[in-house]
Order: sequence, then C-alpha cells, then structure tokens
Amino acid sequence: MRALDKTSNPVFTGYFWDDPKDSQRKLTVGGILIKTLFSLAIITAIAVGIWKLHSTGTNIKWYTTGGMLGAIVISIIISVRKHWAHILVPLYAVAKGFMLGGITAYAHDRFPNMPYQAIGVTIVTFFVVLTLYQTRIIVVTKKLRSVIITVCASIFVVYIISWILGFFGIKSFIWGTSWIAIAFNIVAATFAALSLLLDFDYIERQKNRAPKYNEWLATWGLLVTIVWLYVEILRLMKKLSIRF
Repeated sequence: MRALDKTSNPVFTGYFWDDPKDSQRKLTVGGILIKTLFSLAIITAIAVGIWKLHSTGTNIKWYTTGGMLGAIVISIIISVRKHWAHILVPLYAVAKGFMLGGITAYAHDRFPNMPYQAIGVTIVTFFVVLTLYQTRIIVVTKKLRSVIITVCASIFVVYIISWILGFFGIKSFIWGTSWIAIAFNIVAATFAALSLLLDFDYIERQKNRAPKYNEWLATWGLLVTIVWLYVEILRLMKKLSIRF
C-alpha cells in the first residue's frame, strides 16, 4: 500500500486506499462524493456488461444470484470489520453491479425502457430528499431516526422470510401484484428514500471529525440506500404496469 501511495495515478493514491491506522486526515464531504461516484461507476460498468451478455443469449441467472449473495456477505463483513471498508466497498460495488445488471436486463426484456425511467426517478428522489434535508424542511431527530431504522429493519426481515419461504415453494404476497403487495412496495420505496436522511445526517455529523476511512463507510451506506431505492422503484413500476 505504501508503494501505491507513490504513484501519480489518483485512483491508487492513499486518498482512495486509506490506511486508517496511519492516516490522521478527517472525513470530508468531497471525499465521500468522489468515492461514491467511483463506486457507482463500477456498478454501472459491470451492470452494462451483464446486460450485454444477456442480450447475446448468455444465461445471467448465476451472475445475478451470485452478485446478490456476494453483496450480503460483504455487507456483513463490513459491519464487523469497519477498518476493511476501503477494500470491501469496491468489492461490494462489483457484487451490486452483477446483481443490478441481471435485474435490469430482465426488467428491460419485459418492459422496455422501464429501467431508464426507474433510474431517472431514483436520481430525482435523491436530490429531492437532499434538498429537504439541507433546507431543514425535514429534521432528523432521534425519534425520526428510530422510526426509520425500525421500519427498514422490519422490511428487511419480511424480505428474508419471503426469500426463505421461496425455497419451500411458498410464494409470499410481496412478490405479487395485489394491492397489498403494491402498498408494501410503496412503503418500502418511501422508507428507502427516507433512509437517505440518515446517510446525510451521518455525513454531516462526522465531517471534519471522523477518521478518513469513515468516508468508505459513508459511501457504503449511500450505495446500500441508492441501490435499494432503485430496486424498489423498479419493482413498483413493474407491478403498476402489470396491474394497469
């Protein structure tokens, strides 16, 4: 890692691959922005590659499944080994690229151009929530934080249970197009968007105070939320298209 610090290539400097034990620098908004854009570029490049493979007739089922499982495993490791975030977050982006590439390709097959619309809605939602946070129209209080965390955790548990039931041939209501399934999707998408408030609040509280490696943790949090928001919006749009 010391050798990499000597290169003139900014991608391989200590700015991107910080050693938390040696670095005395602090977390900055600019650092998080660059790392987030870097990670999103990885996700986009791999997703486009998987999409092209699918268009040539290649079976991408295992790419998609492997990406999803890989992202879960990496997230668990990051949760218990935060000092490894500078290595694990780019790997997380790779895994998410495989997963999103498959999901997006399948969605585009059945509903052409819908993924583009979902991406657009995701971007607009991101900046709307950011504006609401910056203007203090929505203030992140302890009560709001606890509500968002509780609901998001509950949604996650429902997804896990539904996924496990799928192995036994039991299809959960959340995968259908009933009004209950659509309502669940709306709630999930809403709280995925509200989760951005927690990310923004974390960044604001930690900037110029927390160690530099925390930029990778903040980046990971943003990636998790942005990807979740995109997937929920895409699923909701698919259900509404089928329903109507």
